[in-house]
Amino acid sequence: MIAAAATSPFRVVHTVCSHDCPDSCAVLVTVDAAGRAVKLQGDLSQPVTQGFLCGKVAKYLDRVYAPQRILYPLRRKIGVAKRPLKRGEDHQAFERVSWDEALSAVASRLQQISETYGPESILPYSYAGTIGVLGFGSMDRRFFHRLGGSQLDRTICSEAGGVAWNLVYGKKLGTPTEDFSRAKLIVAWGANIHGNNIHLWPMVEQARRNGARLIVIDPYKTRTAALADWHIAIRPGTDAALALGMMHVILREGLEDRAYIDEMTHGFAQLGERAREYTPDRVARWTGMTAAQVERLAREYATTRPAALRLNYGVQRSENGGTAVRAIAMLPALTGAWKYRGGGGALSTSGAFAWNKRELERRDLALDSPLGREARVVNMSVLGQALTQGIESHNSTDNDVLSGGPPVHALFVYNSNPGAVAPNQNAVRRGLARTDLFTVVHDLFLNDTTDYADYVLPATTFLEHTDIQGAYGHYFVQLSNQAIEPPGEARSNVWLFSQLAQTMGFTEQCFRDTEEQLIRQALAIGLDGRSKNPDMGHIGFEDLKEVGHIPLAFHREPESAPFLPFASGPLPTPSGKIEFYSATLAAQGQDPVPGFTPPSESRWGEGAERFPLEFLSRKADNYMNSTFANLDGHRKMEARTSQRLEMHPTDAKARGIADGDKVRVWNDRGEILLTALVDGAVAEGVVAGRLDWAKFNTGGVNVNTLTSERFTDIGAGATFYSVLVEVAKA
Repeated sequence: MIAAAATSPFRVVHTVCSHDCPDSCAVLVTVDAAGRAVKLQGDLSQPVTQGFLCGKVAKYLDRVYAPQRILYPLRRKIGVAKRPLKRGEDHQAFERVSWDEALSAVASRLQQISETYGPESILPYSYAGTIGVLGFGSMDRRFFHRLGGSQLDRTICSEAGGVAWNLVYGKKLGTPTEDFSRAKLIVAWGANIHGNNIHLWPMVEQARRNGARLIVIDPYKTRTAALADWHIAIRPGTDAALALGMMHVILREGLEDRAYIDEMTHGFAQLGERAREYTPDRVARWTGMTAAQVERLAREYATTRPAALRLNYGVQRSENGGTAVRAIAMLPALTGAWKYRGGGGALSTSGAFAWNKRELERRDLALDSPLGREARVVNMSVLGQALTQGIESHNSTDNDVLSGGPPVHALFVYNSNPGAVAPNQNAVRRGLARTDLFTVVHDLFLNDTTDYADYVLPATTFLEHTDIQGAYGHYFVQLSNQAIEPPGEARSNVWLFSQLAQTMGFTEQCFRDTEEQLIRQALAIGLDGRSKNPDMGHIGFEDLKEVGHIPLAFHREPESAPFLPFASGPLPTPSGKIEFYSATLAAQGQDPVPGFTPPSESRWGEGAERFPLEFLSRKADNYMNSTFANLDGHRKMEARTSQRLEMHPTDAKARGIADGDKVRVWNDRGEILLTALVDGAVAEGVVAGRLDWAKFNTGGVNVNTLTSERFTDIGAGATFYSVLVEVAKA
């Protein structure tokens, strides 16, 4: 806690925004004498937060004190069917119960299901509703390991890109956010910096004041693209082709850094041979660029020093997304950009935070479960199939997502809203609506998933519990202190799974660990009071309590000893070098060198005759996936594109559609009714609709009624951006 004036009735508490954003902002919360939070502001002393908050979190007290918050455990009323409910109807489906009753009922039902169908018939479903270390994965992991429940492969957001980056570099590290201000060229590739990485933006602006240029490569005209010096609106899913085309030009014109390549890379000959195939003319036909633009981009990138590449996860949400990330990630290695401060690139910095997950998650507890072993793994990106396999006759084991195990009979949802965010929404809903599926949801609000819940349990915001956090956009370890008491009977993830474990009779002492004990375990605090984790040896729990945020060891002296993540080796790859050629992929029967194959759901696919438009299921600038979408103030900030389908004038005219017309958007998986917005945000042949809660759409669905459960080429992630549709006036 930060001391206020001795006579002040207020206190200021250091917290950390735990929403799924690279910035992981240090947030100062002012609390009045009554214990109510009255003000949020960014911590000026945190070098990345710099004293300001994004538009989403600046209005965070609207979320904390929203009248719609769930304050008490709820049970579905007898006779009320599981079905989509409109806003306002959902509260009528539930009745209040005590925590004791809820915990007892949930524990009893899970035990019954475990004994009847086997513990693997119980599936947890969570993601990054909080990215605090404890809230994301600690007591919950312990609980499900001890229970013997299925393990969840959390692939839905970033797995393809993360695996792909690690195939090249071995570890998710990148150029420090603060050093982007030193770049002379910044390439934002699929990165809407101004919309969802706002604390990088001041660095971009500083670089531009110093003469840098900003190039944005994105199929959609984002806020960042609108502010760029050059916006390249490539066609969806063609990123790998463009990266290979840039390599072709760089190598053809001798613009590569041969000394760096010889010292730091593996497989250059194979990459060079592949790049020769991707001439600017060939790449132009795929990307929608001209050959001259491909050449211009390659030359500017290769000859400007330092050049920084900000790659974000939208690129990897297509069928060939893993390959695209591999190819793009190789560009700074080809030009030697990693040698220069302010050069290189960033996808994620999360690999720098070596938390002690062995102690946090306690996988060994699985040996004491009824299985006596670790449970099967279910990929979250195929939730629709997982909930219907073995239940629906057409969903057989031909595509076995359950590893031959029992059908899912219980679903425990926390940190996520799969009714809104999971792909192939109609299949997910069919599974959720099963009368024999027992569903528990831990959340702050009634949403698209709670419409199908048997029990709904009230969760906390980051102001209402204590946690520790790293980041995937900077290099600071941060402590988030509890600022206020939870309203009503809201409880944290740690509390919930601790109490549920004890209710089920699990006697292990680890289920009684406090938040402070868990944080000390995450830090691997030794007898000297310091962390034993790599690059955290100078950090102690008491230090964090005092200052709130501490840089990792390699980032402590950025001026005298700047961090250049891949300027020298060895690297944690099989060869010890940056890998242009991957023996790991070769052993798996995959192409060891990046190449380009158009997505099957694209204008080059077989389905394009029936569904000729490529659909982008966009994220909102002022929501965090589906979080904040129920708050009126945030919805007003997104009003222009709310329930709209953005179209190019040529595509609209060909279908007799004018701006403001109601339109039907459909494919074989589903359909949605939207309102046409004919603007310059997308190129010809591309349409875009924004992710929202289904209950805000008049048809009760959202854009995920159109998306598929097809996997990415690497990492088995979701392919939200490889979608074909047709559009007609409604």
